[in-house]
Amino acid sequence: MAILVTGGAGYIGSHVCVELLEKKYDIIVLDNFSNSKPESLKRVAEITAKDFRIYAVDLLDKEKLDHIFIENDIEAVIHLAGLKAVGDSMQFPLSYYQNNMIGTVNLCEVMKKHNVKKMVFSSSATVYGQMDRIPISEEARLGAVNPYGRTKQMIEEILRDLFKSDETWSIALLRYFNPIGAHHSGRIGEDPSGVPNNLLPYISQVAVGKMDRLNIYGDDYQTKDGTGVRDYIHVVDLALGHIKALEKVQSTKGIDAYNLGTGTGYSVMEIVKAFEKASTKPIPYIITARRPGDIGICYADPLKAKRELGFQASRGIEIMCEDAWRWQQNNPNGYGKLIEIMIPKESIPYQAMKSP
Repeated sequence: MAILVTGGAGYIGSHVCVELLEKKYDIIVLDNFSNSKPESLKRVAEITAKDFRIYAVDLLDKEKLDHIFIENDIEAVIHLAGLKAVGDSMQFPLSYYQNNMIGTVNLCEVMKKHNVKKMVFSSSATVYGQMDRIPISEEARLGAVNPYGRTKQMIEEILRDLFKSDETWSIALLRYFNPIGAHHSGRIGEDPSGVPNNLLPYISQVAVGKMDRLNIYGDDYQTKDGTGVRDYIHVVDLALGHIKALEKVQSTKGIDAYNLGTGTGYSVMEIVKAFEKASTKPIPYIITARRPGDIGICYADPLKAKRELGFQASRGIEIMCEDAWRWQQNNPNGYGKLIEIMIPKESIPYQAMKSP
């Protein structure tokens, strides 16, 4: 039996696929490649020397989604597919509601039809919104302040209602904080399209010379240096958190939320300085206005995940920056367009080749 990974070609998804394969899971990847490249999955196969099936399918295409479940023996789903940029969600809210929410409803309906009732869902710390108490625990009041976060919050409610209607489901809601870094091999990492929305790829593209300077959005927050504070977690640690959550849903029934973070907050300026140290490159920057929907301080109380999942992040900010820089140095243009033909435009399965 296999684990279906939706959005498996993306930044987080590709690292989750590596960790699943390293731990002897069979996987099937679904991705529409709207914000990812097939090259990432080729490299997953190379890193792990494992083969797996890939479907170029959009979750909005319910018929093709159904065929994946007909053709494969699927035990559980790790659901990462979705639009994910806060700024874009403010400009294009309807796209986010349609893609993220309807895609998830389609997935749940197909899972129910095929009696696959184990899911690990990629939620977000953005469901918390403005918080008076830091660190943020899972019991904190939800109140997303942008459309991206609201889609995650609404999907959590949809999944809770699904469980209330049928308590044979087992669902873990993983509220990510800020994933950064890359696989230590330097072969897979974050490859945003256009101007990066997230801090680390922005900084690393400045360091490698692709961009002239970093825009820091606001220096008037109530923080130690005025710049926003976030909980940054290494993407490999985040991927390992998915393995722990998968083990939980495979062995229990129920639905629960877990923060995946480190419990430590770093400001934008602290990250800039850490990256300058890792790369030995100066990072020129300018201060600009705050972005709509951004909040000042956000970091996790990670104790519930440690207690109930046995998960604790272990990689510090220095390793996060070193691995991010290694990825960017080795791949100044990201994955490029070298093998865009690897996945045909029509939605048919592709058998990834094992590395030599």
